[in-house]
Formats: sequence, structure tokens, C-alpha cells
Amino acid sequence: QVQLVESGGGLAQAGGSLRLSCAASGRIFSINDMGWYRQAPGSQRELVARITSGGSTNYADSVKGRFTISRDNAKATVYLGMNSLKPEDTAVYYCNVVAQAAFFTNPLEVWGQGTLVTVSS
Repeated sequence: QVQLVESGGGLAQAGGSLRLSCAASGRIFSINDMGWYRQAPGSQRELVARITSGGSTNYADSVKGRFTISRDNAKATVYLGMNSLKPEDTAVYYCNVVAQAAFFTNPLEVWGQGTLVTVSS
């Protein structure tokens, strides 16, 4: 009922920047938290950043000061600005949204398909 489309991944050099976008569509009554997770080869998926409907944010220690999460509620879109990229940021980045399809339904967690970010040294 709620679909997520991610864009903006790709190849960057160390020290460079990328911006990820994730747009939610479908049957949406409200969106609560939005966030980004990442999974590197051989590693578990980990939280990168989250933002509440009120705009409060939290970040993984490894990206604090380099990454910025933001959201545009009118567009149902969450962004991740990534600066000062490091090779260890290489991973598949997944968008995560908690949304209600209707007033009478429970919030559900929805995942995007993932977008690959590769940072070369």
C-alpha cells in the first residue's frame, strides 16, 4: 500500500558528497518516523539516521557531523545528505518509513529497495 522509491546512490571519491532521496507514495494517511539504514557486505544492517514527524533527528556516531537527514512532508520524501564520504561508508542504503495507510490502521514499517553507495579511496 505504501511504496518507497530511492534515488541518488552511486560512486563517489573519498571526501566527496552524495545526496539520497526516498519518496513515499501510495495509500498514505500519515508518516511518522523516516530514516536511513545501511548494510555493508558481510555486515548487519545498521541505523544511519532517523527523523521524527516533528523534525527531531538522531545519527549513528560514525556519521555525525558529516551526514544530514531531512524531510519534506508535503512531498512525503526523506533526504540524506552525505559529505566528507569515507570508503567505510560504502554500503547499500535503505530507506525506512513508518506510515499509516488510513486513520483506522496501525502504523507499518516499510523498506525501500536499497541504493548502492560506493566510496573509492
